[in-house]
Amino acid sequence: MDDLIHRLVRKYRTNCPFELADALGIHIRYADLGSATKGLYFRKLRRRFIVIHNGLIPEWQRFVCAHELGHDRLHKGISRFFMEEHSYFRPGKLERQANRFAVALLGAGQPIESGEPLENYFMRIGIPRELVHTDAL
Repeated sequence: MDDLIHRLVRKYRTNCPFELADALGIHIRYADLGSATKGLYFRKLRRRFIVIHNGLIPEWQRFVCAHELGHDRLHKGISRFFMEEHSYFRPGKLERQANRFAVALLGAGQPIESGEPLENYFMRIGIPRELVHTDAL
């Protein structure tokens, strides 16, 4: 996964998920997705789409875009929903992979400093605070 992210960032000279999606030809849309869904990724007629819940704050929109971009890069041909984890089930393998992709992408070029708490690092690279102490990563 690190090599994939490194190649993307080097080729497109950015780690911004919105700019990467645009460069990769992925259409981004915003919609009210209800209270449990933050975003989704799907393909239709060979076109790729990321839909982000329009009620999210910018920090979450950026993370969700990076997460859904992870599905595009890691899980070809599988449409996925990024759902709130308010159930009795742990996040699935594909969701954890997409979350790890998002964190690695958003942190590309900004390594964690020696002794830096994870929460501070996440805040510095724009990861939503709610994700710091979860099993979603």
